[in-house]
Amino acid sequence: MTDMHTAEATLVLIAHIGLVIWLVTVLLLRHQGTSDARLAWIVFIVLAPFVGALAYLFLGGSRFAGRRRRIHARVHAECAEGRSALVDLADTHADIPSPYDRIFSLAGALSETDVCGGNALELCGTPEMFPEMLERDVNAAESSVHVLTYIYLDDETGRQVGDALSRAAERGVVVRLMVDSVGSRSFLSSSLRENMESRGVHVVEMLPARLLRLALARLDIRNHRKIAVIDGTVGWVGSRNMASPAFAPKAKYAPWVDCMARVMGPAVFDLEALFIEDWRVNTDQQLTHPLPTPARGDACCQVVGTGPNFNNEALTHVLQACFYAARDDLVLTTPYYVPDAATEAALRGAALRGVKTTLIVPARNDSHLISLASRSHYARLIRAGVEIQEFEAGLLHAKTMTVDHSLFMIGSANLDRRSLELNFEVSLLGWCPDFASQLRFLQMSYVTRSRPVDTSRWLNQRAPSRLVHNLAGLLSPLL
Repeated sequence: MTDMHTAEATLVLIAHIGLVIWLVTVLLLRHQGTSDARLAWIVFIVLAPFVGALAYLFLGGSRFAGRRRRIHARVHAECAEGRSALVDLADTHADIPSPYDRIFSLAGALSETDVCGGNALELCGTPEMFPEMLERDVNAAESSVHVLTYIYLDDETGRQVGDALSRAAERGVVVRLMVDSVGSRSFLSSSLRENMESRGVHVVEMLPARLLRLALARLDIRNHRKIAVIDGTVGWVGSRNMASPAFAPKAKYAPWVDCMARVMGPAVFDLEALFIEDWRVNTDQQLTHPLPTPARGDACCQVVGTGPNFNNEALTHVLQACFYAARDDLVLTTPYYVPDAATEAALRGAALRGVKTTLIVPARNDSHLISLASRSHYARLIRAGVEIQEFEAGLLHAKTMTVDHSLFMIGSANLDRRSLELNFEVSLLGWCPDFASQLRFLQMSYVTRSRPVDTSRWLNQRAPSRLVHNLAGLLSPLL
């Protein structure tokens, strides 16, 4: 019996060693991913026998079904043909001073979109404004309403927007709503969805989360975008899900604090194009390509869409370029701060060369592990001169950036590895001193409801606390 047990143990050991060698080889041969992410996975696989291997098989890499990749590539190429017509529109030339113009050139090379002038922007930074303004736009719709969101809840906001979408469908407007399978799981089985569909709203589940799909794609790769386009002329982009600030699933962290941008002008074309790409990939239904939208204002804007099908490192490079270009002032807000080493080095570099650099994050986070991992970065940021503010009036969910009161970014992406490397995200990069100043004023209103991080506490952390935070920090590449 002892010999049998010994033989079984030997077989298990050989199987484990073989599995580790195979997965480490796969990791080292991967084209995508960073060195620290590979190292984190290797350590996890070696130290957690079989558990680490199973975790990597299900959650490692950025596997995305081949059929979806092929469909997306085809639809993206078709939309690119229409995008070339934007260049011919009058009053859409983007006049951006150096060195900031190079950031938009970089974004264009990575995301295959163009920066265009002639956009009119309106900032929506209060919880009550967004559903009311969106409802007003939907009420005025004449031909189409396209909405894409990660989370749709059957709550006050969800019902208000749902009723507006349903009324539009009843009067003959084509209304399409895409929601993520995981983020909107409860909505997809709700009576609200049934009511909306019975009144003519086309509801589509994005990236269905089924166990049978594990062989084809990671179930934790999600569509995290928030987009609304009305009649191809009015667009919305930002961080707000179709949910009330009370956010019932995680009410103890409420209110959720978000901001959105309302866009009119050429940039709406690319928001619509992203919606059409996602619709086609998830339904196989052909939609009419968007038409170029004429100039409506003086803001220069560029839509940056990223995801695991392509361009999933574009936003990382654009953010780093923004940090390096900053001369006087840089302000960031994000609910989750777990960046890669190069992005954090660029942020610290801005502060070290004298740029007033401010990072605003929630004091209480809905993810305890991410909160610990975020705080493992505090000491390095503080030593570089970054001012860290922890927002205390709810969960700050807005994802914003302002640079030198003129350059801005607003969108759905967090400053974490999941947003920057895995999920489908959308960001609006722009040059407009007026709008950037409004956005920075909103950011400063967050500061008034925040407490500055105690620098002495973090620079002189006790060993047990430092151990916990740094252990969580080791998992940063996997979060």
